[in-house]
Amino acid sequence: MDGNGRWARSRGLDRSEGHEAGYHNIEPVIEWLGEAGVKYATLFSFSTENWGRPQDEVNGLLDLLALGLEEQVDRLHNRGVRLLHVGSLDRLPPAIADGVRAAVDRTARNPGLTLCLAFDYGGRQDIVQAVRRLITEGVPPGAVTEQEIARRLYTSGVPDPDLIIRTGGEFRISNFLLWQSAYSEFFSTGCNWPDVGPRELAAALEAYAGRERRFGLVDSPGAAGHDRSGR
Repeated sequence: MDGNGRWARSRGLDRSEGHEAGYHNIEPVIEWLGEAGVKYATLFSFSTENWGRPQDEVNGLLDLLALGLEEQVDRLHNRGVRLLHVGSLDRLPPAIADGVRAAVDRTARNPGLTLCLAFDYGGRQDIVQAVRRLITEGVPPGAVTEQEIARRLYTSGVPDPDLIIRTGGEFRISNFLLWQSAYSEFFSTGCNWPDVGPRELAAALEAYAGRERRFGLVDSPGAAGHDRSGR
């Protein structure tokens, strides 16, 4: 969710006000995605590298997470959204970590869109912790497969992303779902996150619908445009 700071700067506001505006845009985006039939969405809201930002900014982002747990979980739950946390809880304040666990447990049986909140997440760190689990569990080298690694990632049980939308005009992955995004389609919009709405989301889905996904294979004659994911 890039561009909060740029959104604020362009309006002569403080970065914290940009993050707050970005926070308030989460609910309408999730509502639109659910109505559009999207089954899984992951919001990259705080990376492992973000701990290096000024302490005031980090504290503000943690406060927004706490606020979301307080005021948005009920509304998401009532709409049937299932919440998952992607990342580590170890460095979060205990009260916030407990709130995340409670939100995940409360919404676990909801049948609607699954919303993965990537908070204190990094793609490289995700792979490292999965490898450490393999070692700790005593999995022999010959038994290590892509499937065994995937089972130990934070996203275990969640399909790999079909589409990654990058806001704020960025064109890099920035340590997001590195393993999982091997064959994801990519869409970049110059719109900063607080201004992302139906027009940008519809454009992203329309662009995705026109992509030909071969996953490294070659289509047979007459199979142009076939999406091997079955979606």
